[in-house]
Amino acid sequence: MRAFAELLDRLVLTPQRNAKIMLMADYFRNTPDPDRGYALAAIAGTLTLKTVKPNVLRQLVLERMDEVLFRYSYDYVGDLAETISLVWERPPGGEMPLPDLSLSTVMHRLETAGRADVHGLVRNLLDQLEGSSRFAFLKLITGGLRIGVSARLVKQALADMGNVDITEIETLWHGLSPPYTALFPWLDGKADKPELDMPAVFHAVMLATPVGDNDLASLDPKDFAAEWKWDGIRVQLANLAGTRRLYSRSGDDISAAFPDILEAADFEGIIDGELLVGGTMRTNLATRTFSDLQQRLNRKTVTRKMLEDYPAFIRGYDLLFSGRRDIRPESFLTRRAELSALIDKAAPSHFDLSPLVPFSSWEELDRLRTDPPDPVIEGIMLKRLDSPYTSGRSKGPWFKWKREPYNVDAVLMYAQRGHGKRSSYYSDFTFGVWTESDGRQVLVPVGKAYFGFTDAELEVLDRYVRNNTVERFGPVRSIRAEADHGFVVEVAFEGINFSSRHKSGVAMRFPRISRLRTDKLPRDADRLETLLAMIGPA
Repeated sequence: MRAFAELLDRLVLTPQRNAKIMLMADYFRNTPDPDRGYALAAIAGTLTLKTVKPNVLRQLVLERMDEVLFRYSYDYVGDLAETISLVWERPPGGEMPLPDLSLSTVMHRLETAGRADVHGLVRNLLDQLEGSSRFAFLKLITGGLRIGVSARLVKQALADMGNVDITEIETLWHGLSPPYTALFPWLDGKADKPELDMPAVFHAVMLATPVGDNDLASLDPKDFAAEWKWDGIRVQLANLAGTRRLYSRSGDDISAAFPDILEAADFEGIIDGELLVGGTMRTNLATRTFSDLQQRLNRKTVTRKMLEDYPAFIRGYDLLFSGRRDIRPESFLTRRAELSALIDKAAPSHFDLSPLVPFSSWEELDRLRTDPPDPVIEGIMLKRLDSPYTSGRSKGPWFKWKREPYNVDAVLMYAQRGHGKRSSYYSDFTFGVWTESDGRQVLVPVGKAYFGFTDAELEVLDRYVRNNTVERFGPVRSIRAEADHGFVVEVAFEGINFSSRHKSGVAMRFPRISRLRTDKLPRDADRLETLLAMIGPA
């Protein structure tokens, strides 16, 4: 556990991407099986460990600590796992040095414990672990490592460790399971590459480069096709040899949330497309907003009513496999022709083809980009007609040309501490704009943001929260926000839609704090009517 705990500590404190990759590659290279397999699963989020409820941990720590003292400690630290790891006291007579339990030993005890045994087992393990190992254990059982590492970054570390291409790791990923005892011997050069029984695996997606200031000047519009960039989520649908899977662009299996899509996929092949909610162009029904799609995302099961209220479909972009034939080396035009033929025969309520955008010059396309025909469009995709489908992001074949982000000035209303290295800072903010209610001007919350600001700006925001807290609701702090006293921030966001789930009636897409407006008073912030006007008529 000590080596795993040290890895987590160093990952949290290491901001550089390449340094994180090196840390993980070294750990995987020098740690035996199955410990490294369990560590890989924990970091990549593929561990199916039954999490322990925070209430159980609170009960355990209050057996050995005064409740008021614990509450003050938790308030100061801001993270439950870190607080317990710091304040936990072993019972009398437990001062002797402890043996270093292996990660696999801890996992085995947790996996074999019955429900009635969990309380005592967690107490026992907390007594046997020290310092950072105790913290790592608590993070493991609560299911929230929060160390700034994505699943793709872990895969890159594996690729570096084994000196293989990351696409080989991604192709194998969903055919293997923790503790990955078939994966590491291959990466160590001691065994052949694992052979998968499941053919419907994820293949690394092709990514586009954002259009820069001078990128288009040297390019001929005749060499490119343009498509609308739809505001859903990029997915890959695989249906091969009777196995059907739906993957996100990062390779996460999201099949359970979209059984209607899998059932309707009566063709063989692998499609790259956009997952959306509403009606397809083939049914002449409106495509709905990203906030509607969110009702279906991240669910393990969906009800029949949800399937009816939020029907999902895929808008096809590309075809990777036609049947079992790999057509990625073919040109974009060839692949699109085969995709078009496939979708023509597919269920019209669940599949349509992303239309091409006719244009003759970059200036004409720019005008179309800034004023698209549908609010669910967030920009333009440009694809070379002769481009093969290659994994990753290489500049030249594909470009994305997004609409300019929306901007409003809003007032900070609530704050909450962050996680990981931000656990001591108030870094998660709820902001609002003005509207009229019962003849008075009031602030109404319209969104939340926890990034976009620099570390120096975070210091400013954190200090303001601490000095201007007016109420506390558990971990949430209500901030002083009046017409002449408050903190104004400029918020940038990619889109905005009506939402019945929010008090304000609106939901923002990807909001972030882009600027601290210390030059403005709260009374000068924007109004709800301004945001509603951005959406247009209901």
